[in-house]
Parts: sequence; C-alpha cells; structure tokens
Amino acid sequence: MKKKLTVLLSFFSILSIAISAQQKHNITIAVNASEKKAVITDNGKPFTQFLFLDSMEKPVLYPIYAPDGNLITRGYPIAPRAGEPIDHPHHIGLWMNYENVNGLDFWNNSFAIPAEKKKLYGWIKTNGIVQTKNGGEGILEYSADWINQSKDILLKETTTFYFTANDNEHIIDRVTTLTAQQDVLFKDAKDGFLGLRVAHELELPSKEQREFTDDKGNITKVAANNSVTGNYLTSEGKQGDSAWGTRATWCMLYGKLNNDSVSIAIIDHPKNPGYPTYWHARGYGLFAANPLGQKIFSNGKTEFNFKLQKGNSVTFRYRIIIASGKARLTIKRIDELSDIWTK
Repeated sequence: MKKKLTVLLSFFSILSIAISAQQKHNITIAVNASEKKAVITDNGKPFTQFLFLDSMEKPVLYPIYAPDGNLITRGYPIAPRAGEPIDHPHHIGLWMNYENVNGLDFWNNSFAIPAEKKKLYGWIKTNGIVQTKNGGEGILEYSADWINQSKDILLKETTTFYFTANDNEHIIDRVTTLTAQQDVLFKDAKDGFLGLRVAHELELPSKEQREFTDDKGNITKVAANNSVTGNYLTSEGKQGDSAWGTRATWCMLYGKLNNDSVSIAIIDHPKNPGYPTYWHARGYGLFAANPLGQKIFSNGKTEFNFKLQKGNSVTFRYRIIIASGKARLTIKRIDELSDIWTK
C-alpha cells in the first residue's frame, strides 16, 4: 500500500510539474507607435509582429514563428530570404481582406500595381491600436477603415487578436467585426478572405511551372519545385492539391523546417458566414480560408454574394495553430482545440 501511495504521489508530482510548465508561458505585447508595429513575444522569444505601416496596403501579422523558433512565413517582400519565390507581392504574413468589395480589389493591392490602375483597388488603413494586454493570454485590439483611393470609407473594422502558447503550440485567435458605412456587396470571388503565405519549405512539391491569372488579367508565374515538403489535410480527409476549392471545418498544412515537423492549422467557426468555409489552399504557399467565393469553388452550383446594408455588422472568427516538434499535429489535437474554440 505504501509503495502504491508513493508511486501515485510521484505521478501527481510529475503531472503537476508538467501542468505548471505549460502555464508559465507569458505573452508580452510591446507597441512601437513611431514604427507602427507591435512586437509579440512568448516568454521573451519571438512569436509575431503586428505591422500597420503607412506604406502597406493592409495591416498584417509578420513574421510568424513556430514554438521551436522556425519562421513559418515567407520573407518576401519585406525581408526576402535566399531561394524563396517572389511571386504575389501582396502575400505578406497573415492578413484578412477580399478581392471584390463593391467592385474594389483589396486582396491583390500592393506596391506592384501601376499608379494608373490603383483606382481599381482598396486599402485597409489602421487608425490605431485600441488596447493591449499581457499575460497567459496576450490581447491586441485595433481599428481600421476599408477605403477607396479617394479615402471614402466602405467598412469600419475592429479586430482583436488573442495570443496563447504552450511548449509545442502558438495559437492565434482572430475576431474581426466589419461595419458597413454604405451598402456593401462582397461579390463571389476567388481571392479571399483570411490569408497566410508560408515559408518556402512548406510549399507542396510540383513538377511544372504554373500560371495564375487574376480578374484583371494580371498573370503570375510560379516556378516548379520538387524539393519542398508541404502537404494539406482537411477535416474531410482531402489531401494535397485536392484540398483546394473544397469545404471543411479546418485545414492543416504540415511539413519539415530545419528537420523539425511544423504544422499550421486554420479552424473555421460555426458562427461565420458561409460555414464551413471553402479553402483557397494553393500548393505554392498560399493558405487561405474563403467563405465568400462560393460561386467559383462550386463551379456555379451555389452563389453567395454576401451583402451588408449600411450600419449593419458582421463578425468573422478564426483560430490559427502553429505547432512544432518531432511529429505533425494530430487530428485528435486539432479537434480538441477546435471544440474549445467553437464552444
């Protein structure tokens, strides 16, 4: 009996230490107003940065790190790294916008658009950071305006990020509310809505060069690459390139970074319009959830054309999990984190 009690006490002691270790992660958010950024750290180690530079067409989280210190976002165009592709200059870190809002393209806007064509595009201008909170859960809230070239406001945005971490996972919860300042139509389009451009190593292998054309006829060429390790898996069992254009409650991208297994899962929320979302998940490193482009992804079988009347609001919620370790994130763990998030 004494021996069993000793073993039991030892077990609970180990369990207590393990739980304690998981609870020691402290998120700190340091705002630099002059540089228009906020640096988010996990126990002093890099987690991500919130950038809202005047020179950018939208605010972004960039760069983003896995718990093991690996960068999971592409460097280009802000800090290019050797050997990575330089296509789609509007793909920066993690962002949220859309290709067709009252006819304006917010998604494809970047420094690469000629001045004479800028009137066709939209900007998201950050008004400022509303609040931050440090601790076991870091909180950053900001406000922004979705505007045209004449600075007329289509939508007012309020976004709150919730950052949490444990030894193997960085978790970002994004809650964004959009309030229409005029009647707004999100016409069904391919390019949207929550986007992430991942590190080159996490792309899917390809044997042929590919070309992608946007709605304005701009062609982007993506080179063949068979030396990368990425793969997609959805909650519905779709894998690889087959994940693109399908609906699922979550989608995971996983691969190798410096010999570590890195997994990125994006989880949709039942309260989101268009749930479960379609996945605009490309093999070349674009990982996006697009609940609004139903006509494109369904080959015309369904059409959404989401509308907001002036004064009305809509809220979108997403959970992003970045995990690192010896093995990929398990389906059981994703479902567990999804249940916590959605309930």
